[in-house]
Amino acid sequence: MVQRILADIKQDIKGLIGNSALLKSLSPSKYQDEKFGIPTISDILKELEKPGRDPRPEFTTATFKEGVESLSDLKPDMILEGVVTNVAAFGAFVDIGVHQDGLVHISALADKFVKDPHSMVKAGQIVKVKVLEVDEKRKRIALTMRLTDMAGQVGGNKPEGVQREPGGQGKGAGVKAGRAPNVVAPSGAMAAAFQKLKV
Repeated sequence: MVQRILADIKQDIKGLIGNSALLKSLSPSKYQDEKFGIPTISDILKELEKPGRDPRPEFTTATFKEGVESLSDLKPDMILEGVVTNVAAFGAFVDIGVHQDGLVHISALADKFVKDPHSMVKAGQIVKVKVLEVDEKRKRIALTMRLTDMAGQVGGNKPEGVQREPGGQGKGAGVKAGRAPNVVAPSGAMAAAFQKLKV
């Protein structure tokens, strides 16, 4: 279409792009045919007035860390950039460039209580995550968006402003502000009794 216009006005493309006076003097009906109608030609002429302007929104992508291409390249406490690929009720899956998405559990999405992961992240969003654990055998990657969390700590660091109740692992252990108590593997005679029941 543009070539037909250029041939008609005997100009090169540089003389046409951005030349508002010339473009407004052209009649779209003169160039219509069975392939291009007046509305399409009008849009083309309008776009030729604005050289270099891309009407699409800016597209950003995550910058994957160089040298991190497989699960074996991942190390605990690594901070990486990734793209959220899916959001579920229990957390968000993040592509960090190793051909296996990692999981940011709902409890590791923020330093505050999160009721719905969709309120924190959405698919396509670029996020910074920290590697907590890598299970190469099961192809699972545990990630956190709380960058102060440390790998190897059960549940990571406690969120700011949330106090643990006194009593350590015993009765009354847990977290105030509505968070679930720490789950401790049972031991002793009671655990042995439960184990016999399972068999």
